[in-house]
Amino acid sequence: MTSPASLVVGVGARRGAPADEVLELIAATLRTAGLDAAEVVELATVDSKADEPGIVGAAAGLGVPVRAHRARELARVRVPHPSGTVRDATGTPSVAEAAALIGGGELLVPKRKSAPGAGGISSVTCAVVRRPVAESMSAPPVTYGPEPFTMAAMNPPRRTSTSAGPTCATTVTRRYAATI
Repeated sequence: MTSPASLVVGVGARRGAPADEVLELIAATLRTAGLDAAEVVELATVDSKADEPGIVGAAAGLGVPVRAHRARELARVRVPHPSGTVRDATGTPSVAEAAALIGGGELLVPKRKSAPGAGGISSVTCAVVRRPVAESMSAPPVTYGPEPFTMAAMNPPRRTSTSAGPTCATTVTRRYAATI
């Protein structure tokens, strides 16, 4: 059984970093960690880099969106590898790790850098987080009140051999569904 898609790849890049370099780093990072690129749901970065052709091109190559975060929001995220150089350039001590972690989840791969270029400096960084999927895969709890508040309340479960759940929840949802 495959895992549901839940990986977020945080990406930092110097201006002009090519999409191939971004994709190569992401692919190598995922491969080394034993992760599948098909599980990636988004690339995340700082808003000042969201329109970088290398990041946008890598996202297109993976078939995922780019999510941009403000530097001041990223600066509040605790990361294992902050950088003064990155802070001076972007306003946050971390782009890749903070952008991946800002939505919560488990840091699977801390910041990795691409191979150093001509000046001996890496152009791209990435970090990988697995976001919890349970919240998005289950309906919120049924609430008591005069009106239904969830899709579960509006579309109650049917009593079959494959349905599960407490009888009282089924009764409550049927009662409120009948009022619609």
